[in-house]
Formats: sequence, C-alpha cells, structure tokens
Amino acid sequence: MYSMEMNIDIIGFREEFAARFSELNLAWLMKYFVVEPVDNQILSDPKKSIIDRGGFIFFASANGEIAGTFALIKIGPAVYELSKMAVGEDFQGKKIGNRMLEFCMEEVKRLQAAKLILYSNTKLQPAIHLYKKYGFAEVPFVNSDYQRSNIKMEINFN
Repeated sequence: MYSMEMNIDIIGFREEFAARFSELNLAWLMKYFVVEPVDNQILSDPKKSIIDRGGFIFFASANGEIAGTFALIKIGPAVYELSKMAVGEDFQGKKIGNRMLEFCMEEVKRLQAAKLILYSNTKLQPAIHLYKKYGFAEVPFVNSDYQRSNIKMEINFN
C-alpha cells in the first residue's frame, strides 16, 4: 500500500475557515460529549469570542486541506488557555495533534506568556498523554466554564 507523506502547515485564522473551526469542534463534541451553551457561543462567532479578545485561532493544513484546529484564549496579561483543539476524523493518528502542540508551545513563548492552561476530561486518555508529553502537569481543578471538564492542566514558562 502506498503511504503518502503528509505536509502539515500551521496557519492563522482567516474568516473563510470559521465554518471549518466550528465543524471540527462540533464533530468532536458530539462524538464524546454534548455541545454546551458556551461552545455554541464561541463557535457561532469565533473571531468575536477569541480573536477580538486578544486570543488566536490556528489551523493545521495537511496537504492543503484543513485537518485540525486549536485556539489560544487570552485569560490574563500573560496567561492563555489552550482550547477548541480538534482533529478531523480522517486525519487522526497522523501526528497532527503533535504538530499543533509543537506550534502552540512556540507561539506562547513568542507571546512571552507566563502560563498556558487547559481543561479536559480524564476519559480522553490519548489527549491527556499528549499534553503530558509536551510538559503540561495536572493542577487542582477549581472550576471551568465547561461541565464536561474534570481535569485542569498547565505549563509555566517563567
């Protein structure tokens, strides 16, 4: 069987990708959880909810097709939340999540962020493993905007 090497580029938000951002995240949410009101708010207008508030949205382009996405939501002066990370079903298992996290780490360092946090669910063991691989550590879970969350992880850069 012929295996084609995948060329993965990380690109910034463009308005024409907004629907794909929503599509990738909704597919993931409906597969594992439910779509919560906060999800609908963010996904209905990601530019207003994330970018206009000082955050960023990125996409993984695999051989020219949008395969994955993630957001850096600005929480404070030097704190971002890694959020809305999703990889399309057809692209899973191709190290796209790894590539997005590598880029994410470079980006938060470029932004001179002191801390990057994320909320997840312990039933997503492959994701938790990936986060730990990139240096995230579990911290006490206080609260989250998402009912599905039961774990908080963070990485400090100072």
